[in-house]
Amino acid sequence: MSVGVNLPVEVWRVVLAYLPLPELGRCSLVCRAWRELILSLDNTRWRQLCLGLPECPRHPNWPSQPHLEPSSWREAMRQHAIASRTWSRHAHPELQPSSCLHLFRRRKERRVWQVGSGLELETLRGALVVAGSYDRVVLHPGVYEEQAELVLKVPVEVVGLGRLGDVALLVSLEQQCPTARLSNLVFMPAWFSTVVYKTSSGHVQLDNCNFEGAQLQIQGPGTCHARFCSFSQGSSTHFLGVALSLLDSCDFSGSDSASVTVEGAPVTERNWACKHLAALARITTSWTSPGSGSPAGDNLGGHSGATRPPGATITLEDWSKGETESRRRRGGEEGGCQDTVIEDGWSDSAPSEEEEEEEKEEEGSGQGNNSLNYRLAHSHHGLSHLLTPNQDDSPTLTPEIRTLTEELQRDPGAQALVETVQGCVLRRCLFRDGKGGVHVCNHGNARLEGNVFRGLTYAVRCIQNATIVMLRNEVCECRASGVFLRLSSHGLIADNNIHSNGEAGLDIRKGADPIILCNRIHSGLRSGIVVLGNGRGSIRSNQIYNNKEAGVYILFNSNPVVSGNHIFQGQAAGIAVNENGRGVIVENVIRENQWGGADIRRGGDPFLRNNYICHGYSDGVVVGERGRGLIEENHIYSNKGCGVWLMSSSLPQLLGNYITHNRMYGLAVFCRKDPDGGGTREGGQEGGGGRGGGQENFHEEGELLAWEGDLDIDCERLCAGYSSSTALVEGNCISRNGAVGLYVKSSEPLNVVANLVNGNRGAGVAVLQSGQLTRLVANCVRGNGRGGVTVERECRVELRGNGVYDNGGHGVSFRGDGQVVENDVVGNRGYGIRLTDSADVKVLRNRVQPVQGCGIAVLGPAKAVVHDNLVFQGHPGNVKPPLHRDPGNDGSALRNNSVTCSSAPAWVLENPPPRPLSDRPSYLPPSASHHPSHFVNSMTTRITATVESGCHNNGSVFCTIL
Repeated sequence: MSVGVNLPVEVWRVVLAYLPLPELGRCSLVCRAWRELILSLDNTRWRQLCLGLPECPRHPNWPSQPHLEPSSWREAMRQHAIASRTWSRHAHPELQPSSCLHLFRRRKERRVWQVGSGLELETLRGALVVAGSYDRVVLHPGVYEEQAELVLKVPVEVVGLGRLGDVALLVSLEQQCPTARLSNLVFMPAWFSTVVYKTSSGHVQLDNCNFEGAQLQIQGPGTCHARFCSFSQGSSTHFLGVALSLLDSCDFSGSDSASVTVEGAPVTERNWACKHLAALARITTSWTSPGSGSPAGDNLGGHSGATRPPGATITLEDWSKGETESRRRRGGEEGGCQDTVIEDGWSDSAPSEEEEEEEKEEEGSGQGNNSLNYRLAHSHHGLSHLLTPNQDDSPTLTPEIRTLTEELQRDPGAQALVETVQGCVLRRCLFRDGKGGVHVCNHGNARLEGNVFRGLTYAVRCIQNATIVMLRNEVCECRASGVFLRLSSHGLIADNNIHSNGEAGLDIRKGADPIILCNRIHSGLRSGIVVLGNGRGSIRSNQIYNNKEAGVYILFNSNPVVSGNHIFQGQAAGIAVNENGRGVIVENVIRENQWGGADIRRGGDPFLRNNYICHGYSDGVVVGERGRGLIEENHIYSNKGCGVWLMSSSLPQLLGNYITHNRMYGLAVFCRKDPDGGGTREGGQEGGGGRGGGQENFHEEGELLAWEGDLDIDCERLCAGYSSSTALVEGNCISRNGAVGLYVKSSEPLNVVANLVNGNRGAGVAVLQSGQLTRLVANCVRGNGRGGVTVERECRVELRGNGVYDNGGHGVSFRGDGQVVENDVVGNRGYGIRLTDSADVKVLRNRVQPVQGCGIAVLGPAKAVVHDNLVFQGHPGNVKPPLHRDPGNDGSALRNNSVTCSSAPAWVLENPPPRPLSDRPSYLPPSASHHPSHFVNSMTTRITATVESGCHNNGSVFCTIL
């Protein structure tokens, strides 16, 4: 020791690298310095010893990641040693003498039996007959075939000599003893059975074995521990009622059914090995955030090729940079910041002939800059509090996604699943190039950790009240759905990377109710997650992106909870709810999707609350034919289409949403109905949740993805979803959108109550078609680029209790039929209330102050009853009369109106104060926020809508969802 005290550490490492394992252990006990020196040999001597183990010479990360070095070769070798001793921990009866003979106890020596051609024992059957308990049977290279089933009646270890493949067994073994171990063997089926090994009570350990076209059967209370084994050419394992078994680092390939089948509830009886397997299966890995182990080549930028991380927040500058590419992608369509031309020659951005003429008159008279001094104060109206969040033009910051640790701390049920569910445990296995991966059924329990499923028809099927826990697996390139749950199955699916699958990444149906946390579900050829056929589930804090169809697709009476997810860069809708789908969709970030952020149709009836729906390449929320839902307190902003797009016959309830900075309309109610046929969008590419024609379905049992067959629809109950038969838009802030704030072209009734329509580039409210009554009640229409409220011919509209302030055109321009009652129309650039063409209107008890032009004007053949209005003088230079009726118009009556001139005292709006009023007037309809809890139930399926190029002449720019 003293001679080598001054030797460099490098020389010591060279010397110690020649020591065998026992000597290394002794040296590590000398002192702390020596121990650290021994530990520093991890990548040299410890690696050499680990790969040289005769029981298992495989790489520790075989088979899924053999190119990656383990964190510690010494620790990997330690785990090998612990696992190798597990099979023999059962107490030997002959090694338990009486207490009086304790001092004379002597351990029985294990015998080694050599078996092979030309040796004393030539057959495996002969060796098993003579072998004693815990003896070692060494098979020399060759093929060992038996014509009848062999029975293991005493614990024994069977080892193949030489390299893996030198010893092949064509046998069928049944274990009837407490324990056995087999290593370095190739199992092939005998002529009379494909089952090569089975046990129903004991424990078997398989190390470094190959199964070729064979089956392994374990029945509870029997247990199995398979390590570094290969199952190929249709081989499989079947676990029936097992309490605990462990498959570690195994390779499954070429299966013609499920590679691993777990069936039956775990039996209550436990054999001796369960406590040792539980120690081996115990989780010690600390939780990390999803995405930390993203595979190489995974592009988070989606279709745009961007390198932005999935949780990044987009600024307005980032958004403006993509406008040119968006126009190219959408076939040269001009965005909403250009003049949006609507059919019939109506434009929401270009001024009318009358407005152009009035602008010229105003510029000539110099009234434009001084008119503010003469306007009535109205800043304290009932919706003034909604103006505060919109003074800043930057979009709302989106919330960060929660980590798995945070989610487990918030959900004791998910934490309990992590800690308790075991059954069949599969760790670090590779499933590839076959039909099925893992099939769990009939109350079975399974736990999957760190496995790779690649190139299968499906990765995992969990059915018939089974329970599954999936942690940190990779599921990719499946021809059907990656993970498939149905028939009241449940469990936890967390921190997995599910991508590039031919069908949905996750398919949940028929009463399945899993917890899905913190997964990355992306790059699928169809939807990310599909919930249908009364499926449920809690889908939280996942990153769902770059899928060709809907990120989350809900249909056929399904009712999941979708919360806290980031759903982005999809090539269709973010969330689609269809065919009487339901769901609670809260606090998600839905951004950068090609089509609608949320798409609701055909009886879809979700509850959307506090979501961030932004930066979409089309509309924010689309409510299509017969769509319903409670859409409440969402932030819908910076979408390149409309903020919200409503179809006729849809009955949503829009309450308290912020609809801002969208390039087209803030809220559009359009009469275009979905065609009954299955339309596709341009280029033949289907969107949303669609299914391409002629595409083969790979689900078992001949399921042609016939989602209709999963229906249990009660039409009467679904039709009674809401107590109201009229769509309701209440308490929303519709601000700073690129065209009209609220655009109505519908044949259905509509209630618009207590909304702030502020600062939009076009008119505040434009009603171009209204076959049934549209009620505008207690809204504030303020500071819009063109007129405040515009009502075209043949429309039925009621304006009551609104405040129409400081708009760039006429305050109210009316060409249709209806009433204008008890409104404040103040400070608008054109006329206060303008009635023209074929208008037939009652104008009662309004307060009006024009900046220029007339206060109330009846032009042309309009029919009007104008009673009890109060008109304040505008700019002193305004030469137009406060009240005007064209000569020869005998069909109108102007009576009992008051005009306040400049000599009167200071003008104020009082008794009542500026409208809309802060207290909810008694004439308002009941709020949907007080409706019962059935508002939170919703779902989706085949949606069809034709998408045309250009603007909204032919309908919304959402995708086809089939």
